[in-house]
Amino acid sequence: MKILILGASYGSLLSTKLLMAGHDVTLICRSKSADLINREGTEVRIKLRDEDTHRAFRSHDLAGTLDAVTPADARPEDYDMIGLAMQEPQYSEPQVKGLMRRIAASRRPCLSIMNMPPLPFLRRIEALAGAPLDMCYDDVSVWQDFEPGLMSLCSPDPQAFRPPEEGTNVLHVGLPTNFKAAVFADPQHNEMLRQLEADISAAIVDGKDVPVKLRVYESLFVPMAKWSMLLTGNYQCVQRDGIRPIRDAVHGDIDASAKMYAWVDRLARALGADAVDQVPFEKYANAASSLLKPSSAARAIDSGAKTIERVDLLVQRIALSIGIQNDLLDETVAIVNERLDTNRFEMPVYRVA
Repeated sequence: MKILILGASYGSLLSTKLLMAGHDVTLICRSKSADLINREGTEVRIKLRDEDTHRAFRSHDLAGTLDAVTPADARPEDYDMIGLAMQEPQYSEPQVKGLMRRIAASRRPCLSIMNMPPLPFLRRIEALAGAPLDMCYDDVSVWQDFEPGLMSLCSPDPQAFRPPEEGTNVLHVGLPTNFKAAVFADPQHNEMLRQLEADISAAIVDGKDVPVKLRVYESLFVPMAKWSMLLTGNYQCVQRDGIRPIRDAVHGDIDASAKMYAWVDRLARALGADAVDQVPFEKYANAASSLLKPSSAARAIDSGAKTIERVDLLVQRIALSIGIQNDLLDETVAIVNERLDTNRFEMPVYRVA
């Protein structure tokens, strides 16, 4: 199959798994990164089970073919499936927004690999079909042309980052968990998705299994298990006076974290999720103990970002739409709002030489 993926950072992890399985991938990125990838390929570092060091998987050495183009040069109609692997505000950039219109017109199935669920996906959930959620998105018009049944959600559970001293074509995987994807509305599209799942599972190296699989679930709610993690860890990294690592956000007050986690789980079940769709708090807390950096959202705010993905606001608004609320969540949303407002409106300081 031919897969188009928007986002050459996190998207390069899924692309590497697809390339290992023999599929062809095109990454959408800025021209400088596209030139680098077309010249040198990508390198994704993953630690295999029972090995002490990470292995480097280079796209040039894999079974599928990889190339990269800018948004203006992409032709979504030439692909079997589209992957959306960028931060939600990035889709508002003019060239990307134009590409999103072309993707919607192509009617290709879109697998969103985002913490922030695209609005068309949420409209597939009966309880959220008419919920007032537009204000949670940087530019909701990006999503207005997409047919809900053509949009799925894949939980970006693996933790990965670009080493700052490396090129933009290098990705280091710190926590090699699986991608968890909900099904599409069309059975033919689900056949494609399950074929990708099987092909990725079958790809081995030196007789060894390679972590980070694609898992497909009938439930629309499985990817939402990430919400509990985000609200307990990632957004709790944002403090009024700075930021803190995910580990400290979760383990600084473990009782408060457990209550926050359980509340978000209950919200998901109120929308229709089953308990089996969710990840036990103990498992998440154990994984969080090794997450020694602040979340990407917290780091972005601390670096002056004016917009970030607002899963905190989305969960708050979803809860209000069904008549419930949570004090800690309200405080979290308030803090994030304050930090972003400061970044937007703080006047620069000019010094006289």
